[in-house]
Amino acid sequence: MKTSEPLTIDLDAETLASLQAASVWRGMSVTDYVKSVVETATRKDGELAALVQEGLDDIDAGRVYTQEQVEAWFEARHRDIAAE
Repeated sequence: MKTSEPLTIDLDAETLASLQAASVWRGMSVTDYVKSVVETATRKDGELAALVQEGLDDIDAGRVYTQEQVEAWFEARHRDIAAE
């Protein structure tokens, strides 16, 4: 059983140059850099999807705040930061 699959993508010259420069800057091969970027992006997307689902579940359960409550929270937070 294969543990990985090859992937071919078409990139314009500018994107390819940026990719190559980024991989050099990180001291990685282009392949390793792309793997790292894809792994990070897919993990972050999974985390975001879970967070969005948590919010939707809260809405479905009636755990919501009014606009006024949110504005008051932001105003209080802004005052706290300004006081620091």
